Amino acid sequence: MKHALIVAHPNQDSFAMAMAHAYAEAAAARNDSVLLRDLYRMGFDPCLQADELPWSRNYKPRADIVTERALLAEADIFVLVYPFWFNAPPAILKGYVDRVFGSGFGYDATSTGAKPLLGGKRLFSVTSSGAPKQWVEQSGAFDAERKLFDDHIAAVCGMSVIDHLHFGRIVPGIREDAVGICAAAIRAAVARIAPSV
Repeated sequence: MKHALIVAHPNQDSFAMAMAHAYAEAAAARNDSVLLRDLYRMGFDPCLQADELPWSRNYKPRADIVTERALLAEADIFVLVYPFWFNAPPAILKGYVDRVFGSGFGYDATSTGAKPLLGGKRLFSVTSSGAPKQWVEQSGAFDAERKLFDDHIAAVCGMSVIDHLHFGRIVPGIREDAVGICAAAIRAAVARIAPSV
């Protein structure tokens, strides 16, 4: 199986990056391949331009998006790793989804709506917040994020959602043993992913 690991955090030494590395190691231990897309280190431009809109008269994906889509084409699982900022994904990740998973890759825009193009692919999300997980769940923020982001992306593109692991109380200076416990949860989740059919 091929995992496209898409990470959105500006700090290379962040909790999100530690979880991405734990995921990559667990997938490699299964002899799966991993394609890491570290959006900040890539300098990814999240700004969708007018000519990238499918109804634009001059619609044409830009060169960076053509390249990105070619890299992702063989992925079986798309893994999104990011922090909750204002209970939403970082802008760079939303821009990545808008530009990369848009018309021509995630779906085709038709006169009757979106036609999914990623059927048979799967989505897995790993998130973190400074707020405790219990508060994120009780406030409704976790369910809202899943519905508006994970479930919506999956539905429009024809993917199925594997899981969404969320870690709360992730603050600067979090103890290394706590990070290790979270990484173990990631590794266990990856081990449970069934091979693609």
